Amino acid sequence: MTRDLTVVFGGSGFVGAAIARELLAAGRRLRIVAQRPERFLAPGAGADLERVAADLRDADALRAALAGATAVVNAVGLYHERGDLTFQAIHVAGARSLAAAAREAGLKDLVQLSGIGADRASKSAYLRARAEGEAAVRAAFPDAVILRPSAIYAPDGGLVVDLAAMLRRTTLFPLFGDGSKRLQPVSRGDVAAAATAALARPEARGRIFELGGAKVYSYRALLELILAAMGRRCLLLPLPYLVWEALAALLSPLPNPPLTLAQVLLMRHDNLASPELGGLRDLSITPADLEADLAEMVARP
Repeated sequence: MTRDLTVVFGGSGFVGAAIARELLAAGRRLRIVAQRPERFLAPGAGADLERVAADLRDADALRAALAGATAVVNAVGLYHERGDLTFQAIHVAGARSLAAAAREAGLKDLVQLSGIGADRASKSAYLRARAEGEAAVRAAFPDAVILRPSAIYAPDGGLVVDLAAMLRRTTLFPLFGDGSKRLQPVSRGDVAAAATAALARPEARGRIFELGGAKVYSYRALLELILAAMGRRCLLLPLPYLVWEALAALLSPLPNPPLTLAQVLLMRHDNLASPELGGLRDLSITPADLEADLAEMVARP
């Protein structure tokens, strides 16, 4: 008997690849869909793995990529707009098209990755698009599961590795505001486990899960923790948000700006999982402790 097929859009990316590996480990047949699907490496997967090159904005490609599948995960993410790659095109129109195609194809399950802070009233175009995308997905596929992770870290990249790399190069580090905004960093492995669990649990259908890690940190406290693990000293300098916004506007014409307005606006608010929504523990996942992997993450060059 042929096992059900799961499709992962964005399956060669930072989070999507981790979800794909978790699904393979759970015994699922998998189809990776991305613009560069060959970047996903899974030695030994054999016939359990297909790779398809497709664009989320191509309706015909969506239908072809979903052929024969029973479940789909949308892990496509965009954090900087460039040309026709906009938040609206990817997080709203693209997500809507994929959900509609999944419904038309008769898929049983859809998991949509979003983010904590998604809000149609947000000043951030990124967060507005995430919220609009969630609504569009639910309208087309009411049983869709929405996963909203906090800032994601992993041994090979993400929040902690990126901050450590910046702190390694300076003795003066500017803070967003006074550094008091709180965040709840979540392990990439826990996000992947959450997506896998959501597909395996019929009771998860139609729900929103906000994924936060084991501990809450202020931005300043997290930087101090990283510095201590690195054995470095660095002056943390408060900098008003208006200065950050002006700097982001100045850098925005660059092809890959090191700072965007979307990032600045994200740091204006706490990034915490809501106790009123489902979380990792509701999916039987014990959140990983960031500090247990801190030494490995800050040791990367």
